[in-house]
This record gives sequence, C-alpha cells and structure tokens, in this order.
Amino acid sequence: MADPIVVTALFFPAEGCHDQVVEALKPAIAAVHQEPGCILYAIHDAPDGSIVMIEKWESAELLDEHGQGAAVAELNLSLEGLLAQPVDVTRLVPILAGTEIQGAL
Repeated sequence: MADPIVVTALFFPAEGCHDQVVEALKPAIAAVHQEPGCILYAIHDAPDGSIVMIEKWESAELLDEHGQGAAVAELNLSLEGLLAQPVDVTRLVPILAGTEIQGAL
C-alpha cells in the first residue's frame, strides 16, 4: 500500500471576496469527500486573511486523479475573479516523530 500524502493549498481572496471564496469552496469540499482516496479535505482561516486547505490522500495516484477531476475543474471556474493571486499548492512529506498517531497527519 502507498503512503498517504498531505497537501496544503493556500487561497488568497481578493479584497472583499473572502466570504465568496469560502462559499465557492464549500460545494467542492462536499464533492471531494466522496472521491476515492480522500481522507481529509478541510479549510481553515489563517491570520493573514488567506484560507488554508489541508488535504490528506491515500496515495499520490489518487491525489493526481482528484486534480484532474470534475470537482477541481468546477472549483476553479467558481473561483474566477475572486483570488488576488494563484492558489499555492504544496505536497508535504512527513518527518515521523513522536507517536505514530500524533507524529504525522
């Protein structure tokens, strides 16, 4: 079995568009939760005004399929004109430390 993969995606709403970005993200989250391999797909507000999405996938292959899927395509359309800059996506590699459960997402 492949190792799970964790991703962060930072969304930077254009001025005055925070709530619209959140509303655009909500249907995508519901849809992605139904995709094969999705373990975690959640958004959080950051102090700098950005919105941080934290994702966890069963494998890089399933993450890649997600990236080519309908939910992402629809999300990209719904975000047009609402972001101050492109989404910053980072795939993370765990550095295991501490307990197995608490030492990695």
